[in-house]
Amino acid sequence: MTTTRIIEIECQRFNPQTDSEPHFQSYQVPFSEEMSVLQGLQYIKDHLDGSLTFRWSCRMAICGSCGSMVNGVPQLSCHTFLRDYFPDKVRIEPLNHFPVLRDLAIDQTDFLAKLESVKPYLIPDTEKTPAQGTYLQTPQQMDEYYQYSECINCLLCYAACPQYGLNKEFTGPAALALLHRYNADSRDAGSAERMEVINGENGVWGCTLVSYCSEVCPKGVDPARAINQNKINSTKDYFLRFLQPRGGK
Repeated sequence: MTTTRIIEIECQRFNPQTDSEPHFQSYQVPFSEEMSVLQGLQYIKDHLDGSLTFRWSCRMAICGSCGSMVNGVPQLSCHTFLRDYFPDKVRIEPLNHFPVLRDLAIDQTDFLAKLESVKPYLIPDTEKTPAQGTYLQTPQQMDEYYQYSECINCLLCYAACPQYGLNKEFTGPAALALLHRYNADSRDAGSAERMEVINGENGVWGCTLVSYCSEVCPKGVDPARAINQNKINSTKDYFLRFLQPRGGK
């Protein structure tokens, strides 16, 4: 038989229509060994307090919707289990460094604008018609970027990034990792178009290499490594332009 225990879940609450500032509310939640933090929140929503607001979708660490601060650490709540915190309580807060829409739901507008700025799509050198077939790629060429394509835009890396916390203009780890994903793709010819973001004041040189972004990433994307690689690319780009004769091609 599955043993049921009781754990205290303390949630940050904030309704901008009625609250002047966030506050915490505690709930006593029965849980079994296999229950995730997300399932604990769903229990609260379904049985204790229907007004609690949070995001979720797939429940399988794929969609990236359920990110939150769990005892101060950026986590996917569907990928974090209540058993690992018992008998202590669990404190759940919205992800750091983002405006709060309500309770645990954050405003993602800033990230979406940054994501758009890096042109996260293939820009081929020449367009092919369907009759001309697909763009071919070797397994080795795919290995160059595949790790970075695993990003699920969960924003845990932004919550972990002290530089983004200090400077909201910083492009940030996930967007820069996805920029590298396309630059490293042999089918893409858009690296020159993305170089303005890389070289910009708030591009890769805005990163201070704390690398906590890579530590909290649930998919092993390693955005800090992607940023480091593009610091090298940015340096190469600078010297190539510096050495190029004026008026040269």
